Amino acid sequence: MTSPLAVVALVGRMVVLFALLMLVPLAFAVLGNDPAEEAFLVSIAVTLVAGVGASLATRRFRRELQPRDGFVLVALTWGVLPAFGALPLWLAVPGLSVTDAYFEAMSGFTATGATVITGLDALPLSVNVWRCFMMLVGGLGIVVLAVAILPLLGVGGAQLFKAEMAGPMKDAKLTPRIAETARGLWSVYFWFCLACFLAYRWAGMSWADAFMHMCTTMGLGGFSSHDASFGFWNSARIEAVAMVFMALAGISFALYFVAWRQRSLRVLWRNTEVRAYIGLLLGATALISVYIHQGGQYGSYAESLRHTAFHVISIATTTGYASQDYAQWPIFAPLLMILLGCFATCAGSTGGGIKMVRMLLLIKQSQRELVRIVHPNVVAPVVMAGQAVPARVIQNVIAYMMIYGATLVGMTLVLLFSGLDVVTAFTAVIACVNNIGPGLGEVGPAVNFGGLSDFQTWVCTFGMMLGRLELLSVFVLFTPQFWRR
Repeated sequence: MTSPLAVVALVGRMVVLFALLMLVPLAFAVLGNDPAEEAFLVSIAVTLVAGVGASLATRRFRRELQPRDGFVLVALTWGVLPAFGALPLWLAVPGLSVTDAYFEAMSGFTATGATVITGLDALPLSVNVWRCFMMLVGGLGIVVLAVAILPLLGVGGAQLFKAEMAGPMKDAKLTPRIAETARGLWSVYFWFCLACFLAYRWAGMSWADAFMHMCTTMGLGGFSSHDASFGFWNSARIEAVAMVFMALAGISFALYFVAWRQRSLRVLWRNTEVRAYIGLLLGATALISVYIHQGGQYGSYAESLRHTAFHVISIATTTGYASQDYAQWPIFAPLLMILLGCFATCAGSTGGGIKMVRMLLLIKQSQRELVRIVHPNVVAPVVMAGQAVPARVIQNVIAYMMIYGATLVGMTLVLLFSGLDVVTAFTAVIACVNNIGPGLGEVGPAVNFGGLSDFQTWVCTFGMMLGRLELLSVFVLFTPQFWRR
């Protein structure tokens, strides 16, 4: 039986730590003397009071987490922290409603990149920094960050790591201690972030823009400090840097950690999921570049290839940057890119979607069933990387896909019922549940989610949280069995 008060006790301490993260945008506000300084001071104070109050009120309930507590804590954390993250946005951005502020913060934490704010170029620098910084933290997982420091708080973290990390094979440990694993992942993440930051600066971005876009590139979130996104620079060099680091961030950071420990990159190329991921990006880029070039979208094939490669990588990795209004391309191209965003990234990356490994397992399972139709008595296990995949993993993937499909259909019907057209409703759900960012129609790359009603915005907000926690971690909380002893 889970203990809600024990979970609240830990969430309270996490809220206190979260308040300290606001010191980063506050520093930008103080140094830049921008008008959002007061908003961040108030937000830090409110967040600290709430966190300390919750922690003190429940301190006698602190204990070691039980397995089911991990799922409650993860869901509660991803519901509560965006509320505090929304506070400075609500205070600093004129006319921003509570609903829209929470949507924006949830989009940041889940590294979705869907926005309701227009006039990004005119926002105070600290506000844009905060929007992007939330993606840096949320990219690999605010809860995984907490796991790394939970020993300092006197609480074990294995349950949190299992509930938060993406992918069907997340039980494998990289190191004997879970906190050491989390710290290792964050170390790898940090060095990639530093390299991305310096590369953006070298390519021509200002220091501030380089920092913000490093946050949203490595988090595969796609927030920008400019309404035109990467179209603001119209620079092939900057786009090339973005493509390299988006593609790198779409690969499992656990594999990078193993490659670093083994001092060899062979572990990456030998990985079936990585090879499929790279092949898919290259194949889709070749197909769409030829397609839009023949359609006369651009004057030369080189220009078609440049814009295609950028947008295929951006959307397939669920980042959501745009340098062109790709919604104006023939519908096959943007629709294919959005569908790629549903599964292209690797498990253990900062990307969203169902992950490439699940798609590979589904394909192999389908092939197995086709063989068994012809040869009913044949023994044909599903094999991945030379090893038979346990039946439990296959069952988990099939259950996940059933819930995933039902979620997409159900949420699309809800948005259609609320009055949206079918293109906007379907792509908005796809974009939010898979944490892609922009969709098509009224939520396309040239517009944003600001035109949705409050009800529609809350539906999309819930979709982002579901997608970030991979559905099962949230839906399990709604089963009666979860709450029984």
